[in-house]
Amino acid sequence: MQPLAEKAWRLWHPFDPTRAEAALEELHRVGPRTVVWLNEAQHYLGDRKIGERIAAAVRQLLLDEERGPVLVLGTLWPEYARDYTALPTPGRDDSYSLVRELMAGHTVSVSETFNTAALATATALAEQGDTLLADALTRSRNGGRITQDLAGAPELLRRYEQPRQAASRALLEAAMDARRLGTGLHIPQAFLTDAARDYLSDHDYDLRTDDWAEQAYAELAEQVHGKQEPLRRTTPRPTLRPPTPTPTTDAGTTPPTSAGPVFLLADYLEQHGRTTRRRLCPPASFWHAAHTHLTHPDVLNNLAGAAQDRHRLQWSHYLRQRAADHGNTDVLDDLAWRREEAGDRDGAEALARQAADHGDTYALTRLAWRQERAGDRDGAEALYRQAADHGNIDVLADLAVMREEAGDRDGAEALARQAAGHGNTNALTRLAGRREEAGDRDGAEALARQAADRGNTYGLIYLAELREEAGDRDGAEALYRQAADHGTDFLADLGSLPDIFNRLWPHGLDPDGTPTPPW
Repeated sequence: MQPLAEKAWRLWHPFDPTRAEAALEELHRVGPRTVVWLNEAQHYLGDRKIGERIAAAVRQLLLDEERGPVLVLGTLWPEYARDYTALPTPGRDDSYSLVRELMAGHTVSVSETFNTAALATATALAEQGDTLLADALTRSRNGGRITQDLAGAPELLRRYEQPRQAASRALLEAAMDARRLGTGLHIPQAFLTDAARDYLSDHDYDLRTDDWAEQAYAELAEQVHGKQEPLRRTTPRPTLRPPTPTPTTDAGTTPPTSAGPVFLLADYLEQHGRTTRRRLCPPASFWHAAHTHLTHPDVLNNLAGAAQDRHRLQWSHYLRQRAADHGNTDVLDDLAWRREEAGDRDGAEALARQAADHGDTYALTRLAWRQERAGDRDGAEALYRQAADHGNIDVLADLAVMREEAGDRDGAEALARQAAGHGNTNALTRLAGRREEAGDRDGAEALARQAADRGNTYGLIYLAELREEAGDRDGAEALYRQAADHGTDFLADLGSLPDIFNRLWPHGLDPDGTPTPPW
């Protein structure tokens, strides 16, 4: 409309005493160069009493050449447009015959979402001070449905602040807390229903009926503008992966993780909850419902952390234990560490083995390393072997060194070669370093040669240093050049050799001279 305003056009928006009455009474007075703005045109054309008369008056205005030029602009949500343009059922009254005729060929469909160019424009307007657009743009999950977001937000907030029943607000607050403390987008109904109980006052709790939850969910499922509901029942999309020979599921489809219906909280209300409830701690029913109904290990771990931050330490412990029971290996590792710190080595090992059963051998290797440092070499070796049995080939190098230190040279070499056979040729160079420390330079050179023959550049460097120390500078230079051909950028100056341990163990040395593990 702005270009028309610059040409002395006027804007008329009929709304007093009512929109329909103002339009019907004043349309005959509209003169040339006027924009008639019928915002939310259903209030004009959909009026049961005079909607058809308004359509006739608009049509007459457009046909009267003496009153032109004029521009009539109206907006309608798609559902109203469908109602007004649908052909009547035979034998029934045609309530919108003139409206249908007026709209025929004169509607422009607006996309439901902002495209890239529109989003860029909206962003620029937001940066220039448009606070409504700036607020809407923060809700990325609206998928570019900016218009619907702006239209629905006020009613969503009213429905939260002024519900028909207290249980509806309790469900929304439980959902808000769930989202801000780390649950997924899809919140199980069983969890929400149980969690909501302590959000009710004693008075409202006593007034509940047997079907209080059903009534509350029905109220929250009623749509507002923009086809939004405060709390919407949804079906998560399946996660599609390449087919696997698993007989229990359809090929390529991940089975659902939550039993029963799940709900999605409106983006605007989620954001509102993060702002207004950030300093509030959920009641006991929330933590109890989480422990009873939630099963996703990462969600349980998130809530365990949230409970600990809010000094709900017992709930934190039980939620963390439940996360471990459902396979969260980070929690299992943490619990194993805590058990060991408390002196419960059997419990620590059981939790570490549980983590390994879920594919994470870190807890086993960490416990093994701590026991090795504490002097329990037998216990450490047993844990290293368990980690190796669970597929952690890297620990074979640790076992090789332990066997070497125990005097079992053949066993040490066998373990180092086993590790090398799985791609960890550094086990051979590490064992070579131990042989050199013990004064066995020939044994060290033999192991370094095995590593070099398997393509280990560190083995070539180690051999070069051994040759240099033995006075064989030509042999050392040849080995350095061979290492360089493998893409190594070590120093070419044979008179300034790097420390072998700085290459073999880049994480450094402990005060007692032993290599620091890479964790």
